[in-house]
Amino acid sequence: MIDSQSVKADAVVGSDNRGFDGGKLINGRRRHVVVDTLGLLLAVMVTAADVGDRTAAQVLLAQVAAAHHLLALVWADGSYTGSLVEQSLAVLAVVLAIVKRSDDMRGFVVLPKRWIVERFFAHLMQSRRLVRDFERSTSSAEAMVYWSMTTLMTRRLARPRPSRA
Repeated sequence: MIDSQSVKADAVVGSDNRGFDGGKLINGRRRHVVVDTLGLLLAVMVTAADVGDRTAAQVLLAQVAAAHHLLALVWADGSYTGSLVEQSLAVLAVVLAIVKRSDDMRGFVVLPKRWIVERFFAHLMQSRRLVRDFERSTSSAEAMVYWSMTTLMTRRLARPRPSRA
């Protein structure tokens, strides 16, 4: 799954690394992530909040396709429609499936298969350092996302398994 999340930037973030997300009315940065079906992070890219989803997805999908050769299908929401679907199939050999919401849905509804990336963002928000972007550089902000994901993965590995009787 691919999705993005806008977060407010702290005062230490320079004006060259921040932008305004008009849809969510947030002045800060945007985290573009690709996660697998278990909700584990495959790649992250942090940009200014005014960078569009399709623009960042072109670069991010190319990175993921180069690193994970078995990747064949990526689910996305309606903000990734357009020429990106054809470009990802032609250039990267990755099918970009758009999960659309029906017209009769109202309010915030998590669509099928999309709840996995929403759960990932909820895990990020449990890390106090990631609630707001405090990092001066985007590479440092990306490293903080990887660090948070590493702690989540180690917790899952260290979790005691139920014994079978």
